Amino acid sequence: MQMVKKIFLGAALIWLGTTVFMPKKELYYKLEEILAKKDIRINGETIKEGWFSLDVYHPTVSIKGIDIATIEKMKLFTLLFSSEIKIQNVLLDKSLKETAPEHIKVLTFRHTLLSLFKVSLDANCDFGAVEGDVNLKERKLHLDLIEAKNIQAIQTRLRQNEKGWYYETSF
Repeated sequence: MQMVKKIFLGAALIWLGTTVFMPKKELYYKLEEILAKKDIRINGETIKEGWFSLDVYHPTVSIKGIDIATIEKMKLFTLLFSSEIKIQNVLLDKSLKETAPEHIKVLTFRHTLLSLFKVSLDANCDFGAVEGDVNLKERKLHLDLIEAKNIQAIQTRLRQNEKGWYYETSF
């Protein structure tokens, strides 16, 4: 029994050490580098590193030199087997209002090792609540609009089923 306790304690200490001392800022900069190869840049941010998280304040996202979004706060939280990215107060450029909401209050992405190729997302925006998932293996995005409101600008891109309005696309 003592051996089992020592194994679990050792595994817990390795997990804790890996999670706490993980180079979170360097991983974030690596993500910026990967996005830069696709002409997507994140500029003007302030970064604060925590034990299990990385907080990014006031970044501006631009694609091919055109600013498309400003974000108040982005929090990346990981426990290695489960990760979450929570983005708060996203203001999109007005030129995108026919394809996306101008203001997203909260956008949350979740990923677990149990569903390796699936990322779930939840949002609260001008169009109402949104739930969906991204299937990385099949390269598909599915979004369900819950309590849809003010969707006239994007209604031509949406489909309807017995549950309500939804959006699907491949990438």
